[in-house]
Amino acid sequence: MRLDGKVAIITGGSRGIGFETAKIFSKNGATVVITSKNVDQLENASNQLTDVFPISADITKEEEVEKVVEKTVEKFGRLDILVNNAGVLPKIKQLHEISELEWNEVLNVNLNGQFRFTKFSIPYLQKTSGTIVNVSSDAGLKAYEGFNADAYSASKAALIALTKCWSLEYAKNKIRVNCVCPGVVDTDMTKPFLKTGKDREFMDNDHPIGRIGTPEDVAKSILFLASEDSSWTTGAIFAVDGGQSTK
Repeated sequence: MRLDGKVAIITGGSRGIGFETAKIFSKNGATVVITSKNVDQLENASNQLTDVFPISADITKEEEVEKVVEKTVEKFGRLDILVNNAGVLPKIKQLHEISELEWNEVLNVNLNGQFRFTKFSIPYLQKTSGTIVNVSSDAGLKAYEGFNADAYSASKAALIALTKCWSLEYAKNKIRVNCVCPGVVDTDMTKPFLKTGKDREFMDNDHPIGRIGTPEDVAKSILFLASEDSSWTTGAIFAVDGGQSTK
């Protein structure tokens, strides 16, 4: 699953799934641009990796997103892969407890942010018959009590639908658009749910395969979908969740 000569943008690439994806892309020959609005985390991540370049940006601001794409093409001359990975996980609340501000803040990152990066990347991906991999969640595939009513589930389900729409809309340009849906993955984002050994044991046992995921588990699936090994795959929704979505 080589990516030799390919140029990729990975949003939310400074940690977790995004960092591991940048790492595995680089190992397989890609030149990678990672984005985050946290400059310190971004610099720290890029210093640990080879052929990975940081560009800070706030995914909620259209002009900053556009500059990331433009700077990438100016520096490397092309764009082949977009990984829409950036996201936020809000506090778990019931619908009647969510403020409109909280709702909109989550959608602005998890859904509108993916729209922004895709919008500005498409003209360059059309030239390279490129690939988009969206990172959704198993919360976009099934309902969870106390979780399905908040904006996170709504944003992740919408991204699954957009994956299918974009795959059809740009198939004529030979652009492939696919989606991975992780279950619980051991990252900074999920640490609040894994505070004790008992919490960890519960989460492990809640996944049919007997453990929660690692960032590398998801990154390997993203690599497959970004590579020519999946050249006849588009519009696919990959559950990478230890069997959680089958329950």
